[in-house]
Amino acid sequence: MIPLEKAYSDCHQIILKNSKTFAKAFDLLPEKKRRAVWAVYAFCRTADDIVDEGTNKEKEWKIFRDELIQFFEGNWDRSSSLWTALNDVFTQFPMERYPFLDMLEGQHWDLVKTRYKTLEEVETYGYYVAGTVGLMLLPILSPQGFDHLKQGAVSLGTAMQLTNILRDIGEDLYLNRIYFPEDIMKKHHYSSEQLQNKEKTPSFIQAWEEVAVRAEDLYKEGLISIEEYPEDARFPVKASAYMYWAILHAARKNEYNVFQQRMVVSNDDKKNILKTISG
Repeated sequence: MIPLEKAYSDCHQIILKNSKTFAKAFDLLPEKKRRAVWAVYAFCRTADDIVDEGTNKEKEWKIFRDELIQFFEGNWDRSSSLWTALNDVFTQFPMERYPFLDMLEGQHWDLVKTRYKTLEEVETYGYYVAGTVGLMLLPILSPQGFDHLKQGAVSLGTAMQLTNILRDIGEDLYLNRIYFPEDIMKKHHYSSEQLQNKEKTPSFIQAWEEVAVRAEDLYKEGLISIEEYPEDARFPVKASAYMYWAILHAARKNEYNVFQQRMVVSNDDKKNILKTISG
């Protein structure tokens, strides 16, 4: 059986490697909550890596889902850092099961669906792969009660997923995935062929901005309830939202060059964000 400290340390390495933004934001939490976030992130990252990098993705997804169901039943691999840490989280916090199952369902969409017709359809996908993450974190961030925070958490998660989609258009094309909604492209007279050809036209920018504005509205909706979080969780949640939101500003600053490069928020910008929201 792997020692608990080692299990959490391994989960911490996963978040440090894959999301410095989330790591920086949630490092501001008290230790017990902070470590629990690492475990949840490791679960999400594992699922994401299966559908993006697996060699037999459908089989690996089913195996991981079966492992989750077995975990819920108390049967899990004691040599696994992920399940060992997550078991400790479920012991210490009032965790709910359905967001974990919904999240895996959303990941499965990436195995069977590569195009999206409407923004509403994209937002539904956003709930399953990212809104669920907010729901997973709520029992950790607000263990004394969190039902009233659920809608805001889903809004923040969905906003972040829309941000991912706008940031990763070029990378997703390489994987033969187009999350950019067809109805928005048609509205602005921008074709799928132009997207495939990576044409950054004024029509593309208008379509991109329409989705970006929707993401910003969701960030605002999600942050309305920020003062209802426990005091020790307010700043980390706010920090993660604003640092992710800043990806949209980075894309605008770089003239929407999302086909050729991955938009990132600089460390200096992150520091300025933290300074601004703490003031």
